Amino acid sequence: MKIAVACEGKNVSAHFGHCEGFMIYNVEDNNIVNAEFRENPGHRPGFLPVYLKDLGVDVIIAGGMGETAQMLFNENGIEVIVGVSGLCDDAVSKYIKGELKSTGSICREHQHAGHCH
Repeated sequence: MKIAVACEGKNVSAHFGHCEGFMIYNVEDNNIVNAEFRENPGHRPGFLPVYLKDLGVDVIIAGGMGETAQMLFNENGIEVIVGVSGLCDDAVSKYIKGELKSTGSICREHQHAGHCH
């Protein structure tokens, strides 16, 4: 299984589409076997869900994400976990243990309108 976390440094990014990049974790038998950073290739509508699917990602973890992006991930068979904050490593460990649940939070804050998808 591959888990991608939208990140800013070592922390989960609050805004998916404009994150610094993605930590991609390879998980086997409920253990992280390795992780690699991929720089965000750029925010274009509909691009990132396909980009991450092409990398073999099964789950995306982020702070906030627009409704359209969440729908596109679901259409690509990628589970969306949003409303997450803190360290990327901790978020993945919690997910593996079944302790990380999505709030279903859709980023609609006026100051960020149009920036989280």
